[in-house]
Amino acid sequence: MANITAADVNKLRQITGAGMMDCKKALVEAEGDFDKAIEILRKKGQKVAANRSDRESTEGAAIAYVNADKTQGVVITLNCETDFVGKNEGFVALAHQMAEKAINFATKEDFLASDFGGMTVSEKLIEQTGVIGEKIEIGSFEKLEGAFIGSYIHAGNKIAVITALSANVEGADEVAKNVAMQAAAMNPISLDETGVDQSIIDKEIEIAKDQLRAEGKPEAMLDNIAKGKIQRFYKDNTLVNQDYIKDGSMSVSKYVQSLGNDVTVTGFKRVALG
Repeated sequence: MANITAADVNKLRQITGAGMMDCKKALVEAEGDFDKAIEILRKKGQKVAANRSDRESTEGAAIAYVNADKTQGVVITLNCETDFVGKNEGFVALAHQMAEKAINFATKEDFLASDFGGMTVSEKLIEQTGVIGEKIEIGSFEKLEGAFIGSYIHAGNKIAVITALSANVEGADEVAKNVAMQAAAMNPISLDETGVDQSIIDKEIEIAKDQLRAEGKPEAMLDNIAKGKIQRFYKDNTLVNQDYIKDGSMSVSKYVQSLGNDVTVTGFKRVALG
């Protein structure tokens, strides 16, 4: 039987993040072979993951990450089952590591299949399910490119947003962050009116007409009045048309023009837990 020391157990714990007793048992079973012990812990994780596959993982951490030259950004959620785990420093640190890796991939599928310390991201998630004892998975994954990308993570890591501006000019960092804060707070359904699905517009028109009929408005007037209500819907629900939350006297698009009349918001991605 291999002589398993406390130093060996601690080394395996540092590598895997598993509990001390789990590491000791794995090393004993593997007769001191670290690679075999890691595989044993992964298999334990796979077993836990299978047992918890039907559990909801609506807690966790929403993280935004922007590359060094501010031209690409990604927002992800690393999901777990409980708020207690979602607030854990180690879990949040893992979420940041995942986001930093995710910036290099165009799709969630490519990211999950990529290397993460000698295993795939998917395998790492399975391993952490075994270590933590909760279902751990990547929930949302959104990528954005642009001339300048800014980001914002809401307190508590519940919401993360990235925004793209049409130019990298002086002051862009602050403006892009403020626009991201706007999106976090107001949850717009699209960048502007062109991004609103026609089915949503049709539904809003019908709702407006029903309200107008209930108010006794003549049928001949309904179309024109409903169109006016749709414009209000755009103002309330599309990012660039919303009133800027820090100064209600201007829209978000007007605020962005403070960088220069030609500067616009070209996109945003917002992810949230729950």
